[in-house]
Amino acid sequence: MAKRPNFVIFYTDDQGYGDLGCMGASDLKTPHLDALAASGVRFTDWYSNSPVCSPSRASVLTGRYPGHSGVRSILAGHRQATGLPKTTPTIASALKQEGYRTYMSGKWHLGVAEDYRPQNRGFDRWMGLLAGCVDYYSHIFYWGGHDPVHDLFEDNEEIWDNGHYVTELISERAVDYIEDAARHEEPFFLYVAYNAPHYTMHAPKEYLDRFPGLPWDRAIMAAMLAAVDDGVGQVRDALERNGLTENTFVFFQSDNGPSRETRNWLDGNTDPYYGGTAGPLKGHKFSLYEGGIRMPCLMSWPAAIPAGQVISEPGAAMDLFPTVLSAAGGNPADYELDGLNVLPMVTSGARSPHEAIYWEMGDQTAVRRGDWKLVLNGQLVEGAPPEDSVHLSNLADDPGERLNLKEQYPRLAAELTEDAQAWRADLENHWNEHYIEAKPATAHHE
Repeated sequence: MAKRPNFVIFYTDDQGYGDLGCMGASDLKTPHLDALAASGVRFTDWYSNSPVCSPSRASVLTGRYPGHSGVRSILAGHRQATGLPKTTPTIASALKQEGYRTYMSGKWHLGVAEDYRPQNRGFDRWMGLLAGCVDYYSHIFYWGGHDPVHDLFEDNEEIWDNGHYVTELISERAVDYIEDAARHEEPFFLYVAYNAPHYTMHAPKEYLDRFPGLPWDRAIMAAMLAAVDDGVGQVRDALERNGLTENTFVFFQSDNGPSRETRNWLDGNTDPYYGGTAGPLKGHKFSLYEGGIRMPCLMSWPAAIPAGQVISEPGAAMDLFPTVLSAAGGNPADYELDGLNVLPMVTSGARSPHEAIYWEMGDQTAVRRGDWKLVLNGQLVEGAPPEDSVHLSNLADDPGERLNLKEQYPRLAAELTEDAQAWRADLENHWNEHYIEAKPATAHHE
């Protein structure tokens, strides 16, 4: 029997589609992530299941649409905040059933109250922050209409490591775990969830010095991503040192688009705000246009996935659960999942298993079917005039969704509108039936 693979999942925060060297960025440097792409697959049409943090993280861990996972909005960060329902399995809990050791290093943001922490969702051990964004040096969470609260824990005990840049701390713990896991026979699942490059905009001078001449916000963004990139390199070096590279499945994705794509989106200005960019895509965090949900995504597994691939078939974060479980020898049919196994896509060139992928955020609803994408009630920025209430794009010809084709293809627009609305109605019914009585506490900020 072949030895089962290990899994390392990297997840970043508010990293836009254009914030990675192998995705086209020329003003920042991500050599380790670019090397990861070259060792396996770079996806051009991979999606988050939400344009904001908590729901997207719920989907990647549960294999479900946010509304089916029990988390549809950004969760609060106070010490009593609830989150991912206890009845919802995660990749970690499923892999534990298969005999895997599990560890998380980084940002959780799926519940702060003790019953909702990682140790109750399948992780043997963990270190990181439980809420949304923290000060990178003091590890204090400031947002959400409450008093500042310290937010750094290890194995459910609060720890104090003031001055330790949290991105480096997350990477160090991940490396330590690999060194420890290599001494055991059981395969492992390692979830490395960076809070970078989410604001606050903090970066050590050693990283900032790599990017002279950039505007201040882009320079800090580039420096924050350089720290992430170095961490990815350190983790991969640890795998190589311990002879684990060949049979370790490594996955990388951002949780949603950049905090703002442009300051002046109406006139096409592409100056970044908070330093991030969605590249050629329209929209950003909170938006169901491509810039809010289409993500940089990489996948590598030298023992099974041919190197040097660029795949344009659509996939989504919820596909990770069934894909990983299948690779581990488990059966996705044992779980209620919306995601689908994409291993055939990356191992043998199969088409996407999805007929359609759907999204919802506030009043917005969207669907992609093949190359066609429909957005209902789409908005680019809070308080801005709404775009057309029905926006139809052909992503093969117009990935930036600049042209609205609803008048040219009225029958298709009507068909996709009906499809999206039916999906949304079904999701609302599911939410009301299963979660409305125990709706998690939410916040307007991360």
